Amino acid sequence: MSLFWRIFLLNAAVLVAATMVLLLGPVTVSTPVVLTEALVLAVGLALMLVANGALLRIGLAPLHRLTRAMATLDLLQPAPRPIATGHAGIADLIRAFNTMIDRLEAERATSTARALSAQEDERRRVARELHDEVGQSLTAVLLQLEQVARHAPAPLSAELRQVQETTRAGLDEIRRIARRLRPGVLEELGLASALKALITEVTGHTDLAVTHRLGGDLPPMDAETELVIYRVAQEGLTNAVRHARASRVELSLQRQRGEVLLRVVDDGRGAADAPEGAGIRGMRERALLIGAQLEVTRSTSGGTEVRLRVPTEERGTAP
Repeated sequence: MSLFWRIFLLNAAVLVAATMVLLLGPVTVSTPVVLTEALVLAVGLALMLVANGALLRIGLAPLHRLTRAMATLDLLQPAPRPIATGHAGIADLIRAFNTMIDRLEAERATSTARALSAQEDERRRVARELHDEVGQSLTAVLLQLEQVARHAPAPLSAELRQVQETTRAGLDEIRRIARRLRPGVLEELGLASALKALITEVTGHTDLAVTHRLGGDLPPMDAETELVIYRVAQEGLTNAVRHARASRVELSLQRQRGEVLLRVVDDGRGAADAPEGAGIRGMRERALLIGAQLEVTRSTSGGTEVRLRVPTEERGTAP
């Protein structure tokens, strides 16, 4: 039965019941209306309105649940779908809504995968140009400065040495940027080595103290999954340095029952209550690509804890 006919019949049932009470009951209406008759009619009308409201609330309750789901839905944080309860048109509407959300999530995942793939390709291109073009040019400049400084007078030679050091520092910075853009260690030596290199790089250029626990029994993962884990860890460390003003960070990657868990915990200001920025939304988009679950909460020390749960095919208990 359609929603129209359900509401119509509910109202009709209430009106028919009221009419039968007037026809078969002892209630009469005289002219002019007596006070007791007016009170009886007022009570009857109130009962009709209450009954009609209660029946409509029960019949339309699934629509209220659907409205709440529509108001709180976030495609980056998948939630259980509304249950298709109710009669006819209402259940069909909820099923259509769930189908639409499934399609939107699939389309978003596809477009996000293309965008992130293009982003990684662009990162590799920029890193390659920085390393091959700019890096080689600066290396040539260093060699020329060294040759000029060797034949220059002493005062000028000292100034040229300072220029050499500045150029060498710029070259090191370009190489560091290139490594962050394209984690070559990840492709060559694997995820654990790439994370260790990332930690060494962060601690070498900041005052941040990073402790790490990397499980030696991690299950095999494809290249896309390893890249997502690496990027989430990289973003977590970057947020700890730039935004959280943390002094200590703990990074762990362990195998658990049916999943791999990445945790990045800092002792900074905490970002759990702050609006999500582009960094966290980027991590959520990457997590959705591999079916992982990302949680950003307040840590026990008052800082921020990032947890990435990556499902694996194994279902055994980690030793």
